Amino acid sequence: MRDGQRTPGKVAVFATCYVNYNEPGIGQDLLQLLVHNEIPYRFADKEACCGMPKLELGDFEAVAALKEINIPRLAALAREGYAIVTPVPSCTLMYKQELPLMFPDDEDVQAVRAAMFDPFEYFVQRDKDGLLKRDFTQPLGKVSYHIPCHSRVQNVGQKTREALQWVPGTTVNTVERCAGHDGTYGVKKEFFATSMKIGGPVFNRMAEDAPDYIASDCPIAGRRIQQGMEEKGVAGHARKAHPLTLLRMAYGL
Repeated sequence: MRDGQRTPGKVAVFATCYVNYNEPGIGQDLLQLLVHNEIPYRFADKEACCGMPKLELGDFEAVAALKEINIPRLAALAREGYAIVTPVPSCTLMYKQELPLMFPDDEDVQAVRAAMFDPFEYFVQRDKDGLLKRDFTQPLGKVSYHIPCHSRVQNVGQKTREALQWVPGTTVNTVERCAGHDGTYGVKKEFFATSMKIGGPVFNRMAEDAPDYIASDCPIAGRRIQQGMEEKGVAGHARKAHPLTLLRMAYGL
């Protein structure tokens, strides 16, 4: 599916718990982008948590149990020729790397790994295939874009930045450093101050050039960055928007 091969022409969307229960608008934005680009899609039915939060806590039994719920359904979609995308980098990484490392001999896990795409990785590849629309109608102005750790480790390059730079009238300030949230770490009382200290350099870098928007593929990192910028008094007029939201806006959808 990669390395010169054309991307699958249909997508299965793994919505993720975070999108379903916290920011459903991100999922809606992804669907609008797929519809606008005439990419058939379906939902991965009856999904459970990808298991990343449990993995970070060392609960491997829970990870294995969640894998038994999700992998058979996702593997069936992969074998039907679907690309599988999820709007949250942690979930994408779980299926691309963590589960394949934990279960290297599981053929279903490996089938899902091969079919799993970051949304912008998928869109950039579709563009290279000559199958993505670039009929943008709205400039985005100045965007400060943060690359989350779980996107960087996928080793696919800066695909989100590349896509945002397609939009005329848009400049992108790219920040590639940990924002300090680290899954559940940044919301725990005993670690909160340390988390904010780790994110300090990111908050300052994101404020450079007085951006119109601040964005991160990781929605919880985006919220942490917005909080940190506001506490430092450097937020200015910048608004937080997920990159999928920004691309949807650029299309005028």
